[in-house]
Amino acid sequence: MDGTTRRDVMVGGLIAGLTLATTRVDAQVIHTDTQGLAAGEVRIPVADGALPGYAAQPAGAGPFPVVLVIEEIFGVHEYIRDVCRRLAKQGYLAVAPELYARIADLSKMSDVQQIFRDVIMKAPDAQVLSDLDAAAAWAAQHGGDQARLAVTGFCRGGRDVWLYAAHNPALRAAVAWYGPIAGGTSAIQPRTAAEVATELKCPLLGLYGGQDASIRVADVNAAADRARAAGKDVQIVVYPDAPHGFHADYRPSYRPADAADGWQRMLAFLRAHGVAPA
Repeated sequence: MDGTTRRDVMVGGLIAGLTLATTRVDAQVIHTDTQGLAAGEVRIPVADGALPGYAAQPAGAGPFPVVLVIEEIFGVHEYIRDVCRRLAKQGYLAVAPELYARIADLSKMSDVQQIFRDVIMKAPDAQVLSDLDAAAAWAAQHGGDQARLAVTGFCRGGRDVWLYAAHNPALRAAVAWYGPIAGGTSAIQPRTAAEVATELKCPLLGLYGGQDASIRVADVNAAADRARAAGKDVQIVVYPDAPHGFHADYRPSYRPADAADGWQRMLAFLRAHGVAPA
């Protein structure tokens, strides 16, 4: 390929269907159709090639407000794609880049611990932030309004929402769904969400479960307090009976009422901070 290495071009696609790495409850899975939408897999130019991703937006020319959607640890599978379509039905251009495409094919991985150890912990935060910048740039070139830019993310993606909100001054709003706040660091993942809380560049809404065994509510509140002490706008909602992953309709952790309430709060938060469809 004329000296081009595998790292230079991301040739992989997205997961077909739902992830293999967690228990599924298919009867409750939400499916959003594409009627009135332009939706499908995309290629997002980055410095070393192109990342696969999924985007959905209303049919028509736009420009549309943009929401970057950050995946869980399971990749841009059908659940994340459906989230993009749900946002598109509300008038947004939603794009989800496959942030781990350089490291592994998540469609073939079923061991959660292996995914976390061999994929998630090997993704440099600086690269993730750069890839999200690239997704925002792609959206601006494909019908998105770069002046109305927001980010949301789930699970590990919720952590990355905090980091990206501290990184990109163009953001108008950020919504984190149960992302890790504290935890270990490394040379390639040097700071926690709590450590960047004082540097947020846009208002942030955090949606957390009171029964989340992996994320302490006390840590979430402490991070929010640090942010507010630095003059940042942070709102935290804790659903007392909800576990981790309460929005993930394909998993046993799904809590329909809390998920629906969080979704409406997210949409209201976006509108309140200037990220609303015309």
